[in-house]
Amino acid sequence: MAYPFQLGFQDATSPIMEELLHFHDHTLMIVFLISSLVLYIISSMLTTKLTHTSTMDAQEVETIWTILPAIILILIALPSLRILYMMDEINNPSLTVKTMGHQWYWSYEYTDYEDLTFDSYMIPTSDLKPGELRLLEVDNRVVLPMEMTIRMLISSEDVLHSWAVPSLGLKTDAIPGRLNQTTLVASRPGLYYGQCSEICGSNHSFMPIVLELIPLKYFEEWSASML
Repeated sequence: MAYPFQLGFQDATSPIMEELLHFHDHTLMIVFLISSLVLYIISSMLTTKLTHTSTMDAQEVETIWTILPAIILILIALPSLRILYMMDEINNPSLTVKTMGHQWYWSYEYTDYEDLTFDSYMIPTSDLKPGELRLLEVDNRVVLPMEMTIRMLISSEDVLHSWAVPSLGLKTDAIPGRLNQTTLVASRPGLYYGQCSEICGSNHSFMPIVLELIPLKYFEEWSASML
């Protein structure tokens, strides 16, 4: 969960989010080094009158500033492609949950169970209990087992939505007539909050997502009580 005035990402709760954080730090360091070099060159040009007459015509310099950016782009592109393929890969999911976006709430269907479906509405501010988060709490949380591969099937019944949980590194568009899928693996139990990340209408900001990740034993007890 994000805290006030937080500048960075939320703490990673899944292997994919850990990879994304590492890639972010890797890319940010490259950007920092480039910015420092450019700033140094600009400050040097402004503070010294020394010039080198043959620098602008040197073939070696032109070769360096052509090849060096290409190398930097490769250093950014290869880790990025690796993570993209990791996010797209789904290997033998233990559970499948179908998520449908509506104006303006989410509905969930546990496809491995016969009649385990429910809608998830935001709790109005007037009905919140002490300690609950405004605009983020829902009446029915999505309860899932931790440390298991879970496939999320995401679509919409009306307009474009986007199902996003930042701490898990998840953000998948919900498009009418199209079934998108993503993988979810949580490394620890807890409550994880997200929201619709698509401008889907006047109540766009009132579509929170709450995932409750629990051990498999307690998930089986919960699913039995819901059937």
